[in-house]
Amino acid sequence: MSNRLPPPQATIRRLSIYLRSLNSLYETGTRLVSSQELAEFLDLNPAQVRKDLAYFGEFGKRGVGYTISRLRDHLIEILGLTARRMVGIVGAGGRLGHALALYKGFEKRNFNVVALFDNDPLILNQDWGDAGPIRHISALPDVVRELNIEILILTVPAEAVKEVFDYILQSGVKAVLNFAPIKLTSNKVRIHNVDLAIELESLSYYLGGTSKPPDETV
Repeated sequence: MSNRLPPPQATIRRLSIYLRSLNSLYETGTRLVSSQELAEFLDLNPAQVRKDLAYFGEFGKRGVGYTISRLRDHLIEILGLTARRMVGIVGAGGRLGHALALYKGFEKRNFNVVALFDNDPLILNQDWGDAGPIRHISALPDVVRELNIEILILTVPAEAVKEVFDYILQSGVKAVLNFAPIKLTSNKVRIHNVDLAIELESLSYYLGGTSKPPDETV
């Protein structure tokens, strides 16, 4: 793998989709799948599936396909899901933060929400879910180091981003999933920005029907 080019971010994102699909297929009793079948299942091109997987090695046999259990195990290891990742939610008092704090699906994928942060005095020290009491934002650096938090989920409003991001940088956390309405960049921490407005606009494009082939009749 050392001589291979690093995979693009789009490929990494598709690995998660492949893993979910493999889990679904396995639960139905399917044990083998071809790149063609996997591509059809995900509405992708078979060549794209093979190219994505080729970044990490050779997992299937020509004319036979992939053994689902083996490929699934490989993807779990590639995505780093064999280790339990400690997660904190910043802005737990907002609607999105509250929903994420109570969501139980993270644990199934080895993500453990262990700390919640906010600056609203009305909710500080309240217990939500299994992450313990909501802590003030100012405690974030110490708590991140104390609990070995690797990922922070940021759900604060735009006006709070600067103050909160200063605390995040002080904490030494490795990664941030940013839902705040401001794009963040840093050479100290890995950041994935999620712009919900862009996602909605993308859906609007398809709902508007402009994605259909143009009428070529004259």
